[in-house]
Amino acid sequence: MSTSMRAAIRTDYGPPERIAVTTVPKPVPGDHDLLVRVRATTVNRTDCANLTGRPLVMHLVLGVRHPREVRIGTDFAGEVVAVGSAVTAYRIGDRVCGFRDTGLGGQAEYITIRQDGPLMTIPPGLDFATAVASLEGGHYAYSFFRRSGVESGDRVLVNGGSGAIGSALLQFAVACGARVTSTTAPEYLEAVAALGASRVMDYTSEDFTRSPAQYDYVFDAVGKSTFGRCRPILEERGIYISSEAGPYLQNVFYTLGTALIRSGKRVLFPVPLSPKESLPFIRRQLEAGTFRPLLDDSRYTLDNIAEAYRYVMSGRKRGNVIVDVA
Repeated sequence: MSTSMRAAIRTDYGPPERIAVTTVPKPVPGDHDLLVRVRATTVNRTDCANLTGRPLVMHLVLGVRHPREVRIGTDFAGEVVAVGSAVTAYRIGDRVCGFRDTGLGGQAEYITIRQDGPLMTIPPGLDFATAVASLEGGHYAYSFFRRSGVESGDRVLVNGGSGAIGSALLQFAVACGARVTSTTAPEYLEAVAALGASRVMDYTSEDFTRSPAQYDYVFDAVGKSTFGRCRPILEERGIYISSEAGPYLQNVFYTLGTALIRSGKRVLFPVPLSPKESLPFIRRQLEAGTFRPLLDDSRYTLDNIAEAYRYVMSGRKRGNVIVDVA
């Protein structure tokens, strides 16, 4: 068996041109580790932040001057090909997938991961691409959904229903009985409606912040709006949540400020929950058929993964961009 493999790496923060696909030593599993043959991964917004070091807080997380880990990739789906001597939860041949926002080195032919790490078995009948596409967007969507407290009958607006986070959040809200309105680009209107939205708005021709409707929750899954613009469409005790901190970190400060007010419209900027909490929820939704991640029409291989990063950073993607590793 070969002792080397191919992996995507970068030694410094920067644009996709910094990525190199090169031969590196294949990892050896420790006593508590699985060795996984990676079949599919994605390039997502978190990957792009880890690559570029933007926002600057990523430097504090990944390495101040240079990234501590040169291998990149936050997620993976594949097959267990070897296990450590102390592994009891998985066997060779198991199909597994996993996600960590600070990186797992998943954009490679093989990875090792502890058996108690952020991973799960893939439900029967689900292909590797669909499994890996459920992770990053599903993880952040679950964090927003869980901390917001959306319930059956609530009126919810999702800004950006064709993105990885927005499409997952939309489906989680629909599954709990909420009435969901979503915005998207005109070419994705039908796809977003098929996810269960009761109304879909073309953001190029209609400004959702000027809607006469009122909502219990406004989820800005693409971080393109503000609390101030969305206040008029929130109910008296409505909640605004964004995937971004907003101009001058305003969503963080609004969260602290509005938390002191026991009534009125509020902002939540939830810290993501642990994947160990989100992944079981995602798996249950996949098994129940109440969640299917959106897949972009484009597909990439490990050899042209830099092009996948460029495409994701262009803002033109729909849902999740798949990279086929083998």
